Amino acid sequence: MKKIVASFCLACVALLTLSFSNLKKTPRVLVFSRTVKFHHASIPAGQAALQKLGKENNFEVDTTTDASLFTDKNLKKYDAVIFLSTTGDVLNDEQQAAFEKFIKSGKGYMGIHAATDTEYDWPWYNQLVGAYFKSHPKQQDANLTIVDGSHISTKHLPASWKRFDEWYNFKSLQPGLHVLITIDEKSYSGGENGEFHPMAWYHDFDGGRAFYTEFGHTDESYLDPLFLQHLLGGIQYAITK
Repeated sequence: MKKIVASFCLACVALLTLSFSNLKKTPRVLVFSRTVKFHHASIPAGQAALQKLGKENNFEVDTTTDASLFTDKNLKKYDAVIFLSTTGDVLNDEQQAAFEKFIKSGKGYMGIHAATDTEYDWPWYNQLVGAYFKSHPKQQDANLTIVDGSHISTKHLPASWKRFDEWYNFKSLQPGLHVLITIDEKSYSGGENGEFHPMAWYHDFDGGRAFYTEFGHTDESYLDPLFLQHLLGGIQYAITK
């Protein structure tokens, strides 16, 4: 009888272990904000906004400026990495290799604003983020056009969206990007990309997913409900396999 009870208990433990292992884990993202060149004063506001989005939408958010966290072991904890206004050469060769492996394993990436002003000597990163920063005029109002309003990051936005920010001109725009939002260069001064000037996009890349939004230079951006919902949609895309 004792053997039967013991066997039954072991079976129950095995079933419980299997059940717990099959429970969906809470998604976790790493917000990386290391700057080697220009440092955006809005980074703390962006970090706080992303942490708030996590608490309200059931995903965990860690923030760091420490590039040494880019190891195979540590990155396994995360479903996506968000580059929040990073600038310059922020990862060494070993850290770059770990990040490439992370994306190739099916994980996600999201770039915000100056994430395109980052890693100019790393062609793989150019392909991942989708473009490099070229220049920008003064901060001003401009009109944005929602090219694809069906995406989770844009479906809440008006077809024409007027907002104030710092507007980037881009170089090394990559082929195959699914553009979500463009900017009307006739609505402001200083645009250099022409009639089709992308501002937000996504694409499947090298086994993973990548999303980029140009917006987010100002502190006020991170209090704008439309922009915050746009960020949330980008995160949800990046963490969804």
